[in-house]
Amino acid sequence: MDNMMTPREIVKELNKYIVGQTEAKKAVAIALRNRYRRLQLPKSIQEDITPKNLLMIGSTGVGKTEIARRLARLVKAPFIKVEATKFTEVGYVGNDVQSMIRDLVYQAVHNEKKLYYAKVHDEAVRRANNELVKLLVPAQSKAQQQQTKQQGLNDLMGMFKDLQKGKMPDYSKMNNDAQSPHVSDDVKEKRMNVSQKLNQGLLENDVVKVWVNDPNQAVSPQNNALSQMGINLNDIMPKRKVPRSMKVSEARKVLTRQQADELINTADLYHDAIKKAENSGIIFIDEIDKICGTKAKNQAEVSRQGVQRDLLPLVEGTQVKTKYGLVDTSHILFIAAGAFADSKPSDLMPELQGRFPIRVKLNSLSQDDFVKILTEPKNSLVKQYIALIGTDNIKVTFTIESIREIAKIAYDVNKNTQDIGARRLQTVLEKLLEDLLYEGPDMEMGNITITRKYVDDKVGNLAKNKKWMRFLL
Repeated sequence: MDNMMTPREIVKELNKYIVGQTEAKKAVAIALRNRYRRLQLPKSIQEDITPKNLLMIGSTGVGKTEIARRLARLVKAPFIKVEATKFTEVGYVGNDVQSMIRDLVYQAVHNEKKLYYAKVHDEAVRRANNELVKLLVPAQSKAQQQQTKQQGLNDLMGMFKDLQKGKMPDYSKMNNDAQSPHVSDDVKEKRMNVSQKLNQGLLENDVVKVWVNDPNQAVSPQNNALSQMGINLNDIMPKRKVPRSMKVSEARKVLTRQQADELINTADLYHDAIKKAENSGIIFIDEIDKICGTKAKNQAEVSRQGVQRDLLPLVEGTQVKTKYGLVDTSHILFIAAGAFADSKPSDLMPELQGRFPIRVKLNSLSQDDFVKILTEPKNSLVKQYIALIGTDNIKVTFTIESIREIAKIAYDVNKNTQDIGARRLQTVLEKLLEDLLYEGPDMEMGNITITRKYVDDKVGNLAKNKKWMRFLL
């Protein structure tokens, strides 16, 4: 957050991807800027300034998730999205709410690793190339390696027999060559030649054998339960190595990662990642309206209230144990969202309501909004389909009339069936371009213009037929 954008700049960036919803954009921009402002204050004041969590209210497909996701990308903050419905009260089958904190920290560690790897990349590549030279020109022949291995086994058996007889083993008998194979002058000369060829890129397609972690290593069935307590058996159990034959170009990447793991200080990495999660982390809780209470008291109602009670300490601020260390949730930004079609925010527990002081209403999308969504955002849907079909050497052009007709059809279908917002545009476009996407690879190069008549012929009639519209659009 060293060069944090102003709220106006944040909204300007969000406008490149999201149409409308100005009120929501301003609210999240202010919330994000406030986090930066807090970090500029003395430590004594920082702790008392809590994040102003947001509650977004609006139907599906109006941009709630996209606003939160783009917001996190702008500041490169750890970000996760969770569904409130997947959590259950502690003691029931399902995920406990603390797992969202562990997922956030995992994401923070993943992000931080990229930065740490970048710092040691050059040295890691140098070491990886040295390892490649050794793999391409072993210090011993296979016969010598087998002889050394057998000698080492014999020495170990002799030491074991001495221990059985109560004698102190003679460790000087250990074959040191098993640990440090002898490198002859001939091998040294060969390695120098190979190193030169390697640096010139002449050996990229040669095959070498590299030892990697076994991807099929068995995982304990208790791992899921233990992970809920921040314990991962995969990190405790020793990793089993298996050999893999691969090209030098691929082996270099594997060895570079292995060498980078040895160069970085994991304690510093985990510390920095936890601090990033605590001060910059964003958790987006979708469908929070699904855990709202109702007047009718039943088993489902008890479970929903239980999830709210479990969620409350996280939002208020508590410490959660993870495999990377303790995480303080006091300054994590929580953004909750829901349609609230069958409930209202006041149905949430009063204590939880108070922890989401900023509430913004996202408006349903109009026909004009659909036109803007199809054309204005960076990498809009129309631009995406033009690029996809262009890979088959076909240039597709949409007339403005066809864009308006697509928007009208999507709006009408939303109005007459279930309103799924901008996601309806994907359904309409996929049906509209179905034949072109199917036949494109077999067609010759050419130009195709999507006109209003083309849209009417392909999907217009479907949209007018209520029976088929429900199933196909």
